[in-house]
Amino acid sequence: MNAEQLNQALYDKMAAEQERFKHNLLGLSTEEVLNHAYEYAMRQDILVEMEALELPADQAAALLASPTPMADVYRQWGKVETHHMEDIRDVIEELAGSMLETQREATRAIPLYQENARYAKEHGEIELFRASQEANIACRDAIDTAIQEGYDGMHLHADVKGVLAEFGPERVSHVLAATLLDKTWDQRISRDNQAWAASVPMFDTGTRHHDYAPRSHPLLLDGFVHQVRKEINAMQQQAEKKPSIKEQLAAKPVPGETPAKPRDREAR
Repeated sequence: MNAEQLNQALYDKMAAEQERFKHNLLGLSTEEVLNHAYEYAMRQDILVEMEALELPADQAAALLASPTPMADVYRQWGKVETHHMEDIRDVIEELAGSMLETQREATRAIPLYQENARYAKEHGEIELFRASQEANIACRDAIDTAIQEGYDGMHLHADVKGVLAEFGPERVSHVLAATLLDKTWDQRISRDNQAWAASVPMFDTGTRHHDYAPRSHPLLLDGFVHQVRKEINAMQQQAEKKPSIKEQLAAKPVPGETPAKPRDREAR
């Protein structure tokens, strides 16, 4: 037999062996079948690969000589060190990260409603008001959680970037500034942060912002505000340094065109 015939004969033998394995499984209890589920799935993958694989004639003949080539290949597969679990972990982490970012995009897309409930009812915008309030409350909870998890008893290393990524600088700034403006009497809040809070555009929601004021200790809250301000400033500086799309296009030479030479300075 030539290589093609040997490969076909090998595939047919392995397929028949797999069919017998399947038939034997069907006679077992459900629990026993589950114990062999991985083996069955891997043997199926081996069979699929054999259908597409073209082994040299001598290799195909060597496998064909075995009474159980499918079992032999599966046993050899079990000896090979693979990255199977690492690949599964990577897929899980990638999917979870993608879903988290989708959720964050949805949250950031909720506009910060800048009117009170009465205005919202009168103008048919009560759902926008409620959605904004719910997002503010979720932002409050995220801030408290970040502070709680980031404080080691001595220092605060809160996940400021995570909170900003989920709720956006505008909402985070509003929630924090509104909270500080209700604590102008509290000397545990630094004057610098109080001045910042006063500079954030504020509006009356009719709740005096109590519903979404973080409950963390004022000293920790003060530290968190400082870290948020620092991160927002860094984000703004980075955005200013990044060239616009128009500037990027202008900087790229047009294919086929020779860049213009700089003009010589005129003689004085």
